[in-house]
Amino acid sequence: MELWNKTKSFFIKSRRVWLTLKKPTRKEFETITKVSAMGIIILGLLGFLISTLMKSFI
Repeated sequence: MELWNKTKSFFIKSRRVWLTLKKPTRKEFETITKVSAMGIIILGLLGFLISTLMKSFI
C-alpha cells in the first residue's frame, strides 16, 4: 500500500509540473542552443588540452 501511495503522489506532482511548463520561444531556444554548444566546445577543448599535456609529459 505504501508503494501505491508513493507512486500516486509522484504522478500527481509530475502532472502539476507538466501543466506549468511552456514551450520556449524561438529566441529562447536559440539562446539555449548557443550556450549549450559553447559549453560542449569548451569542455572538448579542455579535454584535448589536458590529453595533449599528459602525452607530452609522459
